[in-house]
Amino acid sequence: MNKIEHLGIAVSNIEESAKIYEKLLGSACYKMEEVESEGVKTAFYKIGESKIELLQATTDDSPIAKFIAKKGQGIHHIAFDVTDIYSEIERLKGEGFELINLTPKSGADNKIIAFLHPKSTDGILVELCQEKS
Repeated sequence: MNKIEHLGIAVSNIEESAKIYEKLLGSACYKMEEVESEGVKTAFYKIGESKIELLQATTDDSPIAKFIAKKGQGIHHIAFDVTDIYSEIERLKGEGFELINLTPKSGADNKIIAFLHPKSTDGILVELCQEKS
């Protein structure tokens, strides 16, 4: 793993939360996009080499909607930048981690992604991210 790529924060209202984060970070969101396959709208902020990703559910049955219903707004996941997501998935499987995605899928911000199940990472949802080529 190369670095922390971003922290994902589940929010109920991305426009309202964006105002808070713009004040907090002293910079504007550099990208907003919707990822239909995940049922989310995202907003990204750069902080040095890492990012903050705000996530708002766009459907009632999306993982973010379920997370907020169960736990409320807050940190949803930590994402790590990887050079080769396929070999990283195999390495982590070999180390005994449970993966939600055995095959990477398209994600936000020009990435391919895969998630590790929180029950194998002490309760933290972990995302692997690789830049699309």
